[in-house]
Amino acid sequence: MKLLSWNVNGLRACVGKGFMDYFNTVDADIFCLQETKLQEDQIELDLGEAYEQYWNYAEKKGYSGTAVFTRIKPLSVRYGMEEDYEPEGRIITLEFERFYLVTVYTPNAKRDLSRLDYRMEWEERFRAYLKQLDETKPVIVCGDLNVAHKEIDLKNPKSNEGNSGFTPQEREKMTNLLEAGFTDTFRYFYPDKENVYSWWSYMPKIRERNVGWRIDYFLASSRLEPTLVEAGIDCHVMGSDHCPVTLTIEP
Repeated sequence: MKLLSWNVNGLRACVGKGFMDYFNTVDADIFCLQETKLQEDQIELDLGEAYEQYWNYAEKKGYSGTAVFTRIKPLSVRYGMEEDYEPEGRIITLEFERFYLVTVYTPNAKRDLSRLDYRMEWEERFRAYLKQLDETKPVIVCGDLNVAHKEIDLKNPKSNEGNSGFTPQEREKMTNLLEAGFTDTFRYFYPDKENVYSWWSYMPKIRERNVGWRIDYFLASSRLEPTLVEAGIDCHVMGSDHCPVTLTIEP
């Protein structure tokens, strides 16, 4: 079973840059999107009859938003955290027979860190939500988590210490989540692999020089490790400032 996650940074723009060509080529069973930047009825994707579509729109126009396209019909679908009003369209949870799939667009702390306190509180609620799901069945979490966890996960760790996405607080929250029983699937397969990133600034020559960050993830309940087949990052795929990340698990 192939799962895919991509922060498209505006789906309408990404469609104009070859999104459908990649979608049709990659042939994923479940395809998750973040930062769709859409309101309802602003786009109509012809994905064929094989895929069901689920969308979570932000109240603010042109902001945030998530989507999941799946060949496998879920048992249930939930938007946001359970019993938690979430106006930014950041979370969709699909329940399948063997696991929950959660796609998430984690709030950015902002360059001036003005949203860091909110981010910390949100992270606590999100970890509690995942742990609650995990009590019922294993969980796979994918999306833009807006943090480079270790120094190996970004090109210039020293000069970025304390910057949004690489603050000690954000990195600690990721550590806490992994210690709560989750596995970073890319590092499971490639613990020491360097210079593999999923996001690059739009500044000139940054992507060409591969000055990037790995902030897009597939995490899985640690008890799913025996079912993991492969994890990847499609660094060559353009269309967004992020590239897709993938996870293959046993059927």
